[in-house]
Amino acid sequence: MPKLVRITTVPISLLVLLKGQMRFMQSKGFDVTMISSDGEEVAPLLIQEDCPHISIELTRKITPIKDLLSLIALTRLLLKIKPDIVHTHTPKAGLIGMWAAKFAGVPVRLHTIAGLPWVETTGMMRKLLKNVEKLTAMAACQILPNSFVQRDFLYNENIARGKMKVIGGGSSNGIDSDHFSSNETIEAKAKALTTAANLHADGWIWIFVGRIVKDKGMAELMESFVEVHAQFPKDRLWLVGEEEPTLDPLEEKHRTLLHEHPAIKWCGYQKDIRPYLAAAKVLAFPSYREGFPNVPLQAGSMGCMLLLSDINGCNEIVKNGTDGMLVPPKNTAALTTAMLQIRNNPTQRDFFASAIQQKIKAQYNQKLLWNLLLEEYQQQLNIHSKKSS
Repeated sequence: MPKLVRITTVPISLLVLLKGQMRFMQSKGFDVTMISSDGEEVAPLLIQEDCPHISIELTRKITPIKDLLSLIALTRLLLKIKPDIVHTHTPKAGLIGMWAAKFAGVPVRLHTIAGLPWVETTGMMRKLLKNVEKLTAMAACQILPNSFVQRDFLYNENIARGKMKVIGGGSSNGIDSDHFSSNETIEAKAKALTTAANLHADGWIWIFVGRIVKDKGMAELMESFVEVHAQFPKDRLWLVGEEEPTLDPLEEKHRTLLHEHPAIKWCGYQKDIRPYLAAAKVLAFPSYREGFPNVPLQAGSMGCMLLLSDINGCNEIVKNGTDGMLVPPKNTAALTTAMLQIRNNPTQRDFFASAIQQKIKAQYNQKLLWNLLLEEYQQQLNIHSKKSS
């Protein structure tokens, strides 16, 4: 059995963003090991994927001494496991994982690029983080951007030229449209949520799912919703996800809106977001940067209309005015205009929701993506086998 190691910085990435992939690869004959830092998500991850997990301390911040110790520990671990393939995700896991794999002599080293944090930085920090991306690519055999627009952006930035390949139509994990669809149980839970929120029959739920941070456009979204609420006081905004007060905190005025505005509800992290999506009319997703985001695929599959930022990844999912709406990032006025436009035209919302639902089910099937990734693994192993012989 070929040995496959999947590495992310934190376990929630394995649990949520890559859900099902490890179990699938194991069912196809791979001996799979998962590696990340420790966390409360490890226990459910082990049950979900039925693969062993090993904890290595990996930080999401720039911590040179800790990173060096992580590199040494991970290199030693990979020398012990002797994997045939190491496949990393997320920036820190990519940097540490690709170089540890190279030092350990792992023949096939793959790194998926989903998001690019340095795009939203400036000055020396931008240059540093961009060089980190280049350093990761140097140690990798192949870089797998999870969208075509991102591939082109990386090429123009002189990163990983000659090493890039997009699997299928993009996305890190595709969408299980059977799972992200409504049924009687989901509808009952959605009804309970709206009843608990005292939602009026004429009110709409606007929803966001993700990290509640500045880079996800929370300032623009909450300010825009306040304008919408002034005209449609029965509407509600649900924000599903966790704050990150140390990495990317909201300004105090926006934290006040988050916690005190009567029509804005912070729902926190939810293990199952389907009832929330089933209750909502529109996913408002004004993020500043993405790779190929999973949340719009999930929401669209559940029947939400998609109102997204016109950025990499998002503008590959939605064609503006055809199956959803795109607005410039960091533009509160444009977001407010779009929200009011769709709020005043429910028929258009229904049309967009139906169109994107059909598109997602046809183009981003999860099992298709998993099988294409399996083929990529097999091709890489064959290439290495030929080189060795």
